[in-house]
Amino acid sequence: MRRLTLLFLVTAILLPVTGVAKEPEVFGKWKTIDDVTGEARSVVELYALNGKLFAKVVRFFPGPGENLDPRCEKCEGDNKNQKILGMVIINGLVKKGTVWADGTILDPDSGTVYACKLWLENGKLSVRGYVSFFYRTQTWLPLEKE
Repeated sequence: MRRLTLLFLVTAILLPVTGVAKEPEVFGKWKTIDDVTGEARSVVELYALNGKLFAKVVRFFPGPGENLDPRCEKCEGDNKNQKILGMVIINGLVKKGTVWADGTILDPDSGTVYACKLWLENGKLSVRGYVSFFYRTQTWLPLEKE
C-alpha cells in the first residue's frame, strides 16, 4: 500500500512537469496582416473578461501617407471618430469547443461590424467576420514570431 501511495504522489508531481498536452491559448498579442499589401497592419491583444473574449488594438503600423494616429471616421455610435489605437474591435466571443464564436468584430477601415468567430490553426489565429453565409477569414500571426 505504501508503494502505491508513493507511486501516486510521484505521478501527481511529475504529470504537470512532463507536460500533458495543453490546449494552445488564443489570448495574447497577435499581428494583423493587410489583405492587399501583405504587410503588418496592427497588433491586437486578445483577453478574457467575464468568461468572454475581447480584443483591442494596441499598436498600429500606418502605411505610406496614412495618419499616424487614425480615428474610426466611418464607425457609428460610441466608436464614431474614436482613436483606433486602444479601440476594442472584438466583442463578447464565447468558447465552443476549439472555436470562439457568437460575438462581433469591427473593421475600423469601413466602420462595419460583422459576426465573428476565431480559432487556432497551425499556431496562427484564423479570424472570420461574416454576414449570413458571406465571410472573409484573415490569418493573424503571434507577435513573438516577428
